Amino acid sequence: MITYSDFEQVDIRVGRVVAVEEFPAARIPSYKLKVDFGDEIGIKKSCAQLTANYSTTELEGRLVAAVVNFPPRQIGPAMSEVLVLGFPDERGEPVLVEPNHGVPLGGKLY
Repeated sequence: MITYSDFEQVDIRVGRVVAVEEFPAARIPSYKLKVDFGDEIGIKKSCAQLTANYSTTELEGRLVAAVVNFPPRQIGPAMSEVLVLGFPDERGEPVLVEPNHGVPLGGKLY
């Protein structure tokens, strides 16, 4: 069990995917994303294993939830600054967590 204050330490924000590119150098099929979290946080990079359920065109413009306060992580030749969140589908492939209504970029999950 964790406490509510433990949960509050994880900074989960909403952002909009503004750029997507193939990432052939990744060990597991992935995309390189640029996600806009609004004025306070700005645009951050992420590497995400979303190729099974999303094309590049389906991702661009989509709202996503991401942890923005983990340290950056080296993924092959790319640096991932945020962790985009998802749940596994029946095959174990990620399905994005996303708001079903428009919300301001950078909004914090509570």
